[in-house]
Amino acid sequence: MSIQIKYAYRRHNTWTYRRTYPQHLRDILGSSLKQSLKTSDAKLARKRVAELNTKFTDIVQEAEAHVAQNDTPSESRQIGVAVPRYHRARLLGQRPVAELAARYLTEASERLRPGSFKSVRFALELLTSHTGEAQARDLSQALGREVLRYISKLSPNVRKYSAARGASLADLAALSEEAEATTLKPQTQARIWGQLLHFLDWCVQSGELEANPWVGITVKAKPEVSPHGVLTDAQVVLLLSRKDWVLHNILLFCLLTGLRSGEACGLLAEDVISKGNLGRFVRVAPNDIRQLKSKAAQREVPLHSILENLLDTTLPTTGRLFPTMTVDKVVKRYAFLRRQLPELRGTVFHSTRKWFITQCERTGTPEHFTASLVGHHSARSANKLTYGLYSAGISDAQKREIVDAIRLPDLRKEWEANS
Repeated sequence: MSIQIKYAYRRHNTWTYRRTYPQHLRDILGSSLKQSLKTSDAKLARKRVAELNTKFTDIVQEAEAHVAQNDTPSESRQIGVAVPRYHRARLLGQRPVAELAARYLTEASERLRPGSFKSVRFALELLTSHTGEAQARDLSQALGREVLRYISKLSPNVRKYSAARGASLADLAALSEEAEATTLKPQTQARIWGQLLHFLDWCVQSGELEANPWVGITVKAKPEVSPHGVLTDAQVVLLLSRKDWVLHNILLFCLLTGLRSGEACGLLAEDVISKGNLGRFVRVAPNDIRQLKSKAAQREVPLHSILENLLDTTLPTTGRLFPTMTVDKVVKRYAFLRRQLPELRGTVFHSTRKWFITQCERTGTPEHFTASLVGHHSARSANKLTYGLYSAGISDAQKREIVDAIRLPDLRKEWEANS
């Protein structure tokens, strides 16, 4: 015996709703309300028919009200009742990995900074190049271990090879083994793997997976800690005496303020503020050019007398203080100098910040004072409460005293000592 549902019929194993409008309303509404119920289940179809019957009644009542207004032309009448839309049932984990990754990257691009997003995008590109055509439910533990094994074989420079363009994860791993012996450091492997796990957690939260299939798979290699060195006074003299036409001004600025390269590149002339007899300060705050690493990075730093002179004689008085500089340009130019000057081996541009912090320590500055200057979170007490939550921080006068105590190494004395 066939199943009967009023106002619905079954065709090609799918129920469809159809109900005819009253004759006098058809010039406004058309002949009938017809909509697929997107299901083959009779019980679900009956429920959706009941919902559409309610909407049908609302539509007819709205149309009757319009007809009662004889001054309104029938051509311009509109019925503002929304009809529900139904979707076909979908198995959990049925969507392709590539489709989910594209959705995830769209969301990530809105909440992440460019550098962080670039890293996440690279990790997802590795995943989709290997499993993009697979469905999410196919991401088994065995496949996860295979992906991690390939990641552990990648070299740091693999993306620079022309043969790497458009290559899959497996091809990149093979290319890395052929081209060079070095592989990604365990920290980098762990970061890439963590981003993939975060993507799968997002799939679970979005209802695409029941559970993260790769939980429990971890990078087994131990982290290799090899921080970049602190600039010595001799290296500072070497850099300043070079007077590089690209880096000299921003290098001097970061040596005497402890600013990160990104913070310095984003400085505007209006960020320089005067505080009377305390001299000029530079305000480090988010703007349209760059964001900050953390809330603690937002701060005001006194300008050394050398930098005040630089402002008065060299740097622009409007717009960006370093209009041609970007973090990428700073990093690459310092790498060029490091190749030209072997004495700089083991250092990076960020070493200027380490030199500033070292000078603060050598002048006897308390650590939490220095943290306020360089934009670090600081415990400042054993329980992270008294100073961390209740103190307003050190005064501008204390900041000025710390910065004024810093001295650039004497170029002449260093030359005599090294000769």
